[in-house]
Amino acid sequence: MKRRDFLRKSVGVTVASGTIMSLGGVTKAFAGTGKSNSSAYDMVAVKGGKPGEMFEKAIAELGGMSAFVKTGQTVVVKPNIGWDSPPERAANTNPELVGKIVEHCIAAGAKKVYVFDNTCDEWTRCYKNSGIESAVKTAGGVVVTGKDESMYREVQIPKGKILKSAKVHELILDSDVFINVPVLKNHGGATMSLTMKNLMGVVWDRGFWHQNDLHQCIADFATLRKPDLNIIDGFNVMKRNGPRGVSVDDVVNMKYQILSADMVASDTAAVKVFGIDVASVNHIGIAEQLGVGTTKLDELNIKRISI
Repeated sequence: MKRRDFLRKSVGVTVASGTIMSLGGVTKAFAGTGKSNSSAYDMVAVKGGKPGEMFEKAIAELGGMSAFVKTGQTVVVKPNIGWDSPPERAANTNPELVGKIVEHCIAAGAKKVYVFDNTCDEWTRCYKNSGIESAVKTAGGVVVTGKDESMYREVQIPKGKILKSAKVHELILDSDVFINVPVLKNHGGATMSLTMKNLMGVVWDRGFWHQNDLHQCIADFATLRKPDLNIIDGFNVMKRNGPRGVSVDDVVNMKYQILSADMVASDTAAVKVFGIDVASVNHIGIAEQLGVGTTKLDELNIKRISI
């Protein structure tokens, strides 16, 4: 069985009546049936607490990291590290969360845990000033550059409508486990930056995407390799002026975290938390049509945790 099918088929967590979190005006964002069956939760949504604490509670509901990472496997963790910006600006994924994910992967028996991004700003400054490099190294992971073209390989995207091929970082192609960790934020071009948009950081040339229907290209690429787990960081959320942001005035401390193997479902839930219409983020609906995932949250088993 493929790991990317794990949530729906065999993690083995018993679905129980969990704590329903208060979503303050967006209660329907995680409206699930709560139905019990033999499969695991399709999604875990956490509200409150610190990033590391939120992750530990959420991953426990999915059977722990050992449900995704086995002894001796290599893992690639892909946060957003695209910007030379400090954590409080929320342009990048929260470093505490990234470090905690690496820590859990190693505890689950991972042989190596790699972290990288094809950054927009100068990569060494992005890695350092985001706080992610230090967090990864402290947790025992390895940071790798995303700015070396020799580390990318041309691959075909059979289901792509516009994006037919792309040069993809070898860690995405070769690692046993792929964990996608975007930060939830506004984006001027793609409307929102979430799980599928975060995958632009694993390809070498993004110019084609921007010149040829960005939303379709985002959805096309999402058909290539679906992450084994998506973890959306909605702790500090850039509500405007994304993706770089202007100042801390653009940021709201929302304290959310969403975990799911389904990118479309993850992005749907995150957009609703953000407070805009899912239909306004075109690549979500396009990706659903391509079979990447579902927007129908009411058909999913969703565990809600309030800290």
